Amino acid sequence: MANDAALRSAIVWLSVIIVLVGVSTLSLKKMMITYVFGMVGISGILLPDWDFFDRDFSRWCYPVTADERAALQARRSGFKRYRIYPMRVTIYATIYSIGLYKWWIFVSS
Repeated sequence: MANDAALRSAIVWLSVIIVLVGVSTLSLKKMMITYVFGMVGISGILLPDWDFFDRDFSRWCYPVTADERAALQARRSGFKRYRIYPMRVTIYATIYSIGLYKWWIFVSS
């Protein structure tokens, strides 16, 4: 992962949420479910090698070459770094919305 600070801050925020869930529900099981859900969410967004997936789909079976990585880094600056792919946004929004809804139903019951 290129940005360890983002991972650290996400884990700190997850720990704050876990403490709030524990204080409000007094349930170790709900705290553990929150931890697992949060870690899966963090790992699905922050940990993948997006340079690998930003290539053409037919190249996913092959490792990223140094030339490809250099070209991807040179192409990115500022907000261009965060490219929005409609299919990726739709899939992530659907999966995380369903997961967040199920988590909320479980924690609030």
